[in-house]
Amino acid sequence: SAPGLVDAIAGGLGIDTASLYMRPLRQRAARAASDQVRLDLAWQEWQTAGQARLIAARVRGLETIWRIALEASLAADDALDRTLRAVARGDLSANDLEARRIAAADAGDRARTAERDLFAARFALNAVLGLSPDALVMVEAAPVHGSVPDPAPLVERAYAQRIDLAALRAGYDSQDASLRVALLQQYPRLNLSLNAARDTGAVRTNGVAIGFDLPLWNRNRGAIAVQDATREQLRAEYEARLFTIRSEVTTLIAAYRIGLRQRDALEAQVTPLRQTVEAFERAGARGDIARVTAETARQALTDKEIALAVLDQA
Repeated sequence: SAPGLVDAIAGGLGIDTASLYMRPLRQRAARAASDQVRLDLAWQEWQTAGQARLIAARVRGLETIWRIALEASLAADDALDRTLRAVARGDLSANDLEARRIAAADAGDRARTAERDLFAARFALNAVLGLSPDALVMVEAAPVHGSVPDPAPLVERAYAQRIDLAALRAGYDSQDASLRVALLQQYPRLNLSLNAARDTGAVRTNGVAIGFDLPLWNRNRGAIAVQDATREQLRAEYEARLFTIRSEVTTLIAAYRIGLRQRDALEAQVTPLRQTVEAFERAGARGDIARVTAETARQALTDKEIALAVLDQA
């Protein structure tokens, strides 16, 4: 109750020693998490580039399909015009006219569908590349079909180079460090502090304080279980991604092998068919055979050429 001589003041400086031995693990977790974010962004960029390549291949194939379909449509329109004139002269019946009219309509529909698909693919390519819709991107010619690669080396390269796998490994490393931090937190934590005080009577006190956290019952078991389960989940996700990559590469190589075999078989049919159609058209121009025979052969060749272009695109 005596009057105060001075103002009272007190201060303390403390440190949690656990922050010292946990710092390397927390730094490791933070660096791995940063690497994971960077690799995830790089993987998205790689996927976007791959999507652009796929759309470019689609544009390249649709250009060929549209050209073939347009030529077939023009030929069908020309045949329809000749049939109209023949019917007007009385050389052909109305049944012949209707057949030509239906053929011309079907050829026109196929050409228009191919044109719509081509321009839709071009718009999609411009969107992926970040260009305006009216920009015209020149797509280079299709590469020559190579031999079928062995899937085993491709799978090994994918395991070593795929960015998504590197991101998953970084995420697992970050989670492993977080688990080790949780394991260390189950042990007693030592707190040290230096204290100094002065009361209103100008009496000074100094001291050292030592404190312990004693996890007698909990022992951080809940946090450890959560971190361990999360790490196990990441490990399972990584193994599943490895299996998916192996399955995808093997499936693609098998499809590529089948596509090459089908293309070779179709090419073997198209080459002699072209010669036959040219001979039929010359014979039809001379009047040796009916023009409808040459036109039917030309339509069969068009169907084969479109199927060949589809295989090239695939």
